[in-house]
Amino acid sequence: MNRGAWLVSRLLQIIPTFILIGLAVFVLARLLPGNVVEALLGDRGTDEAVARLTAQLGLDKSIPVQLLQYFKAILQGDLGDSLAMRIKVTTLIADRLPVTGMLTLMAMVIAIGVAVPLAFVAALNANRWPDLAIRWVFQLGLSSPVFYVGLILLTVFAAGLRWFPVGGYGDTLGDKLYHLFLPAVALAFSFSAVVMRNLRASILAVLTAEYVDFARAKGIAARLVLFRHVLRNALIATVTLVGLHIGSLLGGAVVTESVFAVPGVGRLMVDSIFSRDYPVIQALTLVLAVLVSLAFLVTDIVQMWLDPRVSR
Repeated sequence: MNRGAWLVSRLLQIIPTFILIGLAVFVLARLLPGNVVEALLGDRGTDEAVARLTAQLGLDKSIPVQLLQYFKAILQGDLGDSLAMRIKVTTLIADRLPVTGMLTLMAMVIAIGVAVPLAFVAALNANRWPDLAIRWVFQLGLSSPVFYVGLILLTVFAAGLRWFPVGGYGDTLGDKLYHLFLPAVALAFSFSAVVMRNLRASILAVLTAEYVDFARAKGIAARLVLFRHVLRNALIATVTLVGLHIGSLLGGAVVTESVFAVPGVGRLMVDSIFSRDYPVIQALTLVLAVLVSLAFLVTDIVQMWLDPRVSR
């Protein structure tokens, strides 16, 4: 299979995933305990007001009818209106998604920037004190929940030392990076530990491969052997791991944004679940599912570049 056909087939695989996730989230959102109309009206809502608002929102229709209207609206690009905030869901997502996107991207850059060089140091000093020290530090990352790391960073560096703000989101690019640095570090802490351990194991496996020994026997400089032969092949498994953990990063962003009061889609999702805002819950789940699917596609493309056998 040539690369163009392979890429088209991967794009087409997103469509059934999108449909199945849309169906699942539609059903699960309506299984949430409580009544969204009563939650909107509060304790003072009369039976007549509840019935009137239920009809206005179309919640009095059967589930199959609501499902058909739901998919029809999606195909038309209409994600509906927020029941709690009474504004377009697309407007809400357009305002919040860049925040979560920047936070997730910063966390990935920090995690990879820390994990890759330390994985090399650990692998080249296997079972010696640098390796043991690096693995011990990253073991803390594996065993520490995101919210706990976030609370420690918030208490020490924001509330205590006052080096960073305790929450919020800036206006300029520099201000945004400044506000999101601590949340990104909290989100990257456990992720960097996973990347480091996986890459270290891959480097150790590649270092004993025959083609690496052959490259050394040819007299190629050690630096070229490490970067041209060892790193390229060791990264194949690590790239897959990074792609698989995109969903975990987005899930961790929900907790991180709540701890640091970051106005992203994670915090919006939590607020929408508590208010039983079906349109927002459904739209956010679909958008995040599409983003994760696209992240998997990018991962496969990078893998194909590292190892052309992937597209065969």
